[in-house]
Amino acid sequence: MQPSPRKSAAIILDWGTTSFRAFLLAADGKVLDSLETNDGIQSCTDGAFEALLMSRIAPWTASNGALPVLALGMITSRNGWIEVPYVSCPATLADLAAGTRKITLPNGAPLVFLAGLNDPGREPFPDVMRGEETQILGYGLDRDATVVLPGTHSKWARVEKGRIAGFQTFVTGEIFSLLSKHSFIARSAGDTAGEADWAAFDRGVATVASGSKQANVFLSLIFSARTGMLAGQLKPAEILDYVSGLLIAHEFHEAMTANWCISGGEIGIVGNDGLNTRYARTAKAFGLGVRDGGEMAAIQGALQIAATLDLLGEPAR
Repeated sequence: MQPSPRKSAAIILDWGTTSFRAFLLAADGKVLDSLETNDGIQSCTDGAFEALLMSRIAPWTASNGALPVLALGMITSRNGWIEVPYVSCPATLADLAAGTRKITLPNGAPLVFLAGLNDPGREPFPDVMRGEETQILGYGLDRDATVVLPGTHSKWARVEKGRIAGFQTFVTGEIFSLLSKHSFIARSAGDTAGEADWAAFDRGVATVASGSKQANVFLSLIFSARTGMLAGQLKPAEILDYVSGLLIAHEFHEAMTANWCISGGEIGIVGNDGLNTRYARTAKAFGLGVRDGGEMAAIQGALQIAATLDLLGEPAR
């Protein structure tokens, strides 16, 4: 006897500045279908978010009816569809669920906008995240942990006593993008198409992780990408991976100096931007264990909020 097919229960949107990603889910979290387009919020003219959404999910609603939709990411920012105020740390699942905002779509389905998170304890201003808090929920609040979310603006967060206790942002990815496109590094680097040069990356990591005084002078350290080439010790094709290693290792150096984790401890790494391997290698160089948070943590976190709001039906048996 064939098992009954899973019943579609919800649609999760990860709607960012440059991309639109949607997932059709069963109540047990199984991804039944997905789509990704370049319809980020910056390309949605005249605020026509609703029309775009209904167009993109039309095949799913035609087959499954009016499903609840949960939206996370920059779509809930002041530049998005509806600005949802940040929930402040420390925050529980219940706090994040209570911070959502709901409207009704033309087909009668609820559309729930998920709240971002801020940390009023950061200086000189409160730190913010929008979307990553859902990944942390998916990773789990059931045990104390340090969770690292690599990206353009990487986050280091602390989970304690079932709450997201606080977090700090490091603009590592954005700095790498600027250096690799608009600096002497861009002019010096050779063709880097293809696989990562892990030896060059690890060399950059080791330069910081070795504990030398150079690790504390970041602006001087970056210039080693040029002096290494002039000394004949770095090839042009190695430069970008070397710089990537320097930057990510310096993120670890700063985070550990700020007591987000100590050598001999463990971090969870959550993300799906191809950076997890780089962060795991760097963690090892700093004496840290790694717990893989997987690539679907945001979906799992959104489902937890949906369940808390009683938006999901029972999975098909």
